[in-house]
Amino acid sequence: MPIRPAGRSGAAGPGRREGSGLQARGRGALETKDLKKAGLKVTVPRMKILEILERNKERHLSAEDVYKILLDAGEEIGIATVYRVLTQFEAADLVNRHNFEGNQAVFELNLGHHHDHILCVRCGRVDEFVDETIENRQQEIAREKGYRMTDHSLYIYGVCPDCISSENG
Repeated sequence: MPIRPAGRSGAAGPGRREGSGLQARGRGALETKDLKKAGLKVTVPRMKILEILERNKERHLSAEDVYKILLDAGEEIGIATVYRVLTQFEAADLVNRHNFEGNQAVFELNLGHHHDHILCVRCGRVDEFVDETIENRQQEIAREKGYRMTDHSLYIYGVCPDCISSENG
């Protein structure tokens, strides 16, 4: 089966409940009930941070990225609050944390669909994909080794097409 871009579609991964995370509505609008459902009080900082994560085209933001976007928008929300809110969102399964390269964590909304990542080691580009052959093979390996797989993550590192063409251009 060919690899296809994941976007926000695909099957729930092992250890993930189908439908967990945020539910996309219309153009992906978030509602206060998402926070309430997660057991979090609706506050301005929480809503602003959710909106930033939803709007951002790159979808993988560090706490510092979120803080800079808030500052640029004239919001008076401190960096400590951003870290605290992102940690709360992770604990509530509203966001996923990734440590792609180095020690800086980045976050993306959890819309309940599993996907893997391929990263450019030159420019930092991150693409998402779902490949059922890879998913099935990981399950087989776990079974062969006597494991019951509960979750997994796959990061592939390489050089993206843009960086390859700039090398050759």
